[in-house]
Amino acid sequence: MDKTSLTALARQQLKLAATMSSGRSSQTVFGGHQRHLRQTVIALTSGHSLAEHDSPGEATILVLSGKLALICGEDSWKGSTGDMLIIPAARHSVDALEDVAFLLTVAK
Repeated sequence: MDKTSLTALARQQLKLAATMSSGRSSQTVFGGHQRHLRQTVIALTSGHSLAEHDSPGEATILVLSGKLALICGEDSWKGSTGDMLIIPAARHSVDALEDVAFLLTVAK
């Protein structure tokens, strides 16, 4: 069995995101493109976003630290530390309302 500290990984990715012009950093912690399940820790610095994109399949966001907005058309949902958001099966984007790290889980 492997064990990963999502708290430590979130801190690490936030530090890396702060050094990137894109304001983001990520690391896949389980699975990958060749598997059905993929879990990735993503960090965004305040004011940055993941641009609108298609839904990759069934997916959730678990906010590890900070605050974000999940936007789908005219709808928007805010998430903060400890919140889990279900990503709609439609084009969507994610905005960092403050420095944020989250676990993206995707099942294809």
